[in-house]
Amino acid sequence: MAVSTPHGGTLVNRLVDAKESVSLIEKAKGLKSIMLSPREVSDLELIADGAFSPLTGFMNQNDYQSVLTNMRLANGLPWTLPVTLSVTASTAASFKSSEEVALKSGEDILAILKIDDIYPFDKEKEAGHVYGTNDISHPGVAYTHKLGDFYLGGKIDLLMRPHHVAFLEYQKTPFEMRKLFEERGWSKVVAFQTRNPIHRAHEYIQKCALEMMDGLLIHPIVGETKGDDVPAHVRMECYEVLLNNYYPNDRTVLSVFPAAMRYAGPREAIFHAICRKNYGATHFIVGRDHAGVGSFYGPFDAQKIFQKFDNLGIEPIFFNNAFYCKKCLTMASEKICPHDASDRVSLSGTRVREMLIAGECPPPEFTRPEVAQILMTAMRQKK
Repeated sequence: MAVSTPHGGTLVNRLVDAKESVSLIEKAKGLKSIMLSPREVSDLELIADGAFSPLTGFMNQNDYQSVLTNMRLANGLPWTLPVTLSVTASTAASFKSSEEVALKSGEDILAILKIDDIYPFDKEKEAGHVYGTNDISHPGVAYTHKLGDFYLGGKIDLLMRPHHVAFLEYQKTPFEMRKLFEERGWSKVVAFQTRNPIHRAHEYIQKCALEMMDGLLIHPIVGETKGDDVPAHVRMECYEVLLNNYYPNDRTVLSVFPAAMRYAGPREAIFHAICRKNYGATHFIVGRDHAGVGSFYGPFDAQKIFQKFDNLGIEPIFFNNAFYCKKCLTMASEKICPHDASDRVSLSGTRVREMLIAGECPPPEFTRPEVAQILMTAMRQKK
């Protein structure tokens, strides 16, 4: 059974062999070094593992500018978000092209970057293109404006993985995920991206998609998110209880996606689809306000952007807003439910948080009781 072809045709692997890494770490100790941010650490690992194929390192200026203005790499391949390494002007001035530099997280030397490009960038231009706004209340815009004024581009060699302590049993590289799909004989795999607990609406669209597929990959993001998002360990507990009780174990896989959220709405929907293609998925669920934040994007902008790409190599599956209908007595959407909004149980994230804070259990039509209990317990512990 065949799964999807990696983006660009080849699954990138920038992880150095264990024997070679020993000598390279010693070499790296003598190099100038850069301390990476949490997002850059996530990006580094995902480049090395091939999740960001065809990228082999942090973007050079040609790719960066093309991504901003054309949503494609310089060679024309679709790509919608910059994957970059920022430094201050003074740090940039201390480096030269072709120089090697050690990339660190804490005391750990994670990788060596061979610099092939040092270039300034316009933060307002980047934010305007990527996020569609320069409003500093947007978390992606705020992040961009805190960056240094220069980017370093070049290939990376990963010498050691970042130190993971959580979700170890759910850490699977694109190569490992593809192998698992092939072992199970899955040729049609649908992936679901989430940074939130799975509620009944999510469960409904996942299972609708699974009706047409061999398998479902639930692939929650566990990298850096904004402060008021539900913590990853709480979300994972919710996913586990759902999969143990309500999903077919032989047709569902739970694995973590160690990326950072950008909150880039439509552009991030394309980015998420490409990454899941690299993990072997053939289809990708795009629901309401995918990767959105606040009211910066229209509810279905993340679906409309797929019209601009006819060669992604992964098929999007679009879903409307789902809810429980008290007259249909089942989960439904506007496409199939003829009843009024007053008959629909659909709660906003704000209202759910208010209920949890007050110790009220959200209704079972909105979330499974087991999930509600986990969230209520987490909220009490947070106080």
